[in-house]
Amino acid sequence: MKKIQVTLLGLLLITAFSCKQAKKEAEETPEATEMVDKEVVQETITLEKLEGSPAYAEAELVLDGENTIKIDKSGEVDFNFTVKNYELGAQTEGENAGKLANSGKGQHIHFILNNQPYSAHYEASFKKEIPDGVHHLVAFLSRSYHESVKNENSVVVRKLEIGSDPQDAVGLQMDSPTLIYSRPKGEYTGKDTENMLLDFFVLNTTLSEDGNKVRATINDQVFMITEWAPHVMKGLPMGEVRIMLELVDSEGKLIDGPFNSVERSVMLKP
Repeated sequence: MKKIQVTLLGLLLITAFSCKQAKKEAEETPEATEMVDKEVVQETITLEKLEGSPAYAEAELVLDGENTIKIDKSGEVDFNFTVKNYELGAQTEGENAGKLANSGKGQHIHFILNNQPYSAHYEASFKKEIPDGVHHLVAFLSRSYHESVKNENSVVVRKLEIGSDPQDAVGLQMDSPTLIYSRPKGEYTGKDTENMLLDFFVLNTTLSEDGNKVRATINDQVFMITEWAPHVMKGLPMGEVRIMLELVDSEGKLIDGPFNSVERSVMLKP
């Protein structure tokens, strides 16, 4: 009986050693090493409020005419803005111009139709091809590094009715709380990938800790923005970066509106 007990004990010790050895070998396999390496190199994305930009509190963007622009035929439409207390084409002064992706052409207008990616305009008058239908236009002044100028006079909002029988596929109430996406946009390389501007425009609402907010989801990381201010994204991986912005209420529920949930992607390269 004693000999049998010793044999069982030996078997248990051999089994334990074999399991331990198998675990060690598994950890040393290329597949396991690759998993560990991925965990090591994965970086945490951070979102920080951008500060230090010139305020341009007196800057104005003006477009004469009615709040609804009616044009019988689609095609090129002339836009003739007036800019006051702000110089298009000038480089914005301050440290942020060297920290963020900066346009060599200087300060400009972000022209956004139906919350689609903006076109940048460095002169106050230009033509745009507008198709038939009902469209929502938002245009605002932008610093040379694409941060929007945020005051009540720096933005123009218009409804465009183009064609003899324009159909409204947007369904936006012009006085409803609305989120307009601005940055980031396009492709970033080298130094420009280190600090990336996240910027948007909000209309007919304010943001606060206990009120409406913007929920930003960046590559599955979620941030709640409670102040209408530009932010800087850091720690982004190379490759495609996905950004979703949502205008939500105090309970985190999406506020109804055709533009209040928008998803974009940008590409980062070394």
